[in-house]
Order: sequence, then C-alpha cells, then structure tokens
Amino acid sequence: VQLQASGGGLVQPGGSLRLSCVASGSIFSINTMSWYRQAAGKQRELIASISSGGSLTYADAVKGRFTISRDNAKSTVYLRMNNLKPEDTAVYYCNEDYFGVDYWGQGTLVTVSS
Repeated sequence: VQLQASGGGLVQPGGSLRLSCVASGSIFSINTMSWYRQAAGKQRELIASISSGGSLTYADAVKGRFTISRDNAKSTVYLRMNNLKPEDTAVYYCNEDYFGVDYWGQGTLVTVSS
C-alpha cells in the first residue's frame, strides 16, 4: 500500500487549500481514510475521517472549516481547508486503515502565515 499526498503550501490567514492523497495497492473503496496533522513540537492528531460508507468525523478544531471527501474511482481522498488559521500550520498526513493496519503518506506541509 502506498499513499501519495500533495497540495500543501504557504497560504495567508483566511485562505484555502485542498490536499489530495492518492492510494495504490489496496482495495480503496472498502477502507476508512483519514487526515492527521502534526505541528512542530506536538503529537500527531486526527483531524478528519471518512468511512467506506461515507460517514464523516471531524476534530473540534476544524469543524465547519475543513471538509473531507473521497473519490473511489480515483482512489483519492481530499481535504478541503477553508478559513485557515496560523494554528493550522502543520505537516498533514493521509492515513489508510487497511484490514486493521495503518498506512501513511509522506506528509505535506501547510504553512499559514501573513
């Protein structure tokens, strides 16, 4: 299983970004896909998940601003991030739960700064 994340970058406060993560080597449509983030000096935290049936879960810190979605035909999970804040600055990782085993992408850096 391989995950390739992209879409990070530098954005001003209040701006938007969309992260993408393409999966290969798994039966994508049956897996729960998640996005985590890790800020400097902090633990990695779960921010959004989408199950195979489309159930959504969000961390309180991103509710109403971030949207997770998936395209099973493209084996891709997305994270749309709106109204970004400096505290959203972190490395963002996609995660695939494949038969109880966690797989991770390489991470993509999001920096929110003026």
